[in-house]
Amino acid sequence: MVTPQAESVLRGSPYRADCPTRHILDRIGDRWTVLIVGALWDGSARFSELRRRIEGVSQKMLTQTLRGLERDGLVRRTVHPEVPVRVEYTLTEAGRTLREPLHALEKWAIAYLGDVSAAQEAYDHADRPPPDSTDRDNY
Repeated sequence: MVTPQAESVLRGSPYRADCPTRHILDRIGDRWTVLIVGALWDGSARFSELRRRIEGVSQKMLTQTLRGLERDGLVRRTVHPEVPVRVEYTLTEAGRTLREPLHALEKWAIAYLGDVSAAQEAYDHADRPPPDSTDRDNY
């Protein structure tokens, strides 16, 4: 007999902390993942190429994100036995399926940049009382 908790995990409810789909959403929703998938859009790239393409990513974050993407089967790491050794990263078939939804998010961000910037400015300049720490609805 399958317990209700196990059934929920099998169905894939990302709102449950123990659901594996939560990990997947965390991975693909990460900004470095989005940028790495974009940087690998047209093919393979070496680590140093990725660092140049993705401004602001540290060596540590790029390494960690690439390892996570490789572990999740979204990126393939290929070591070419040359002198010096050449390592390339490529999207796997599963990784390539992320291009369309992530491209849609990129297009949305570009299209709504002005609206979001205006909303941020209005929010930052609004006259509002400081939040009451005892009122959970105030953050």
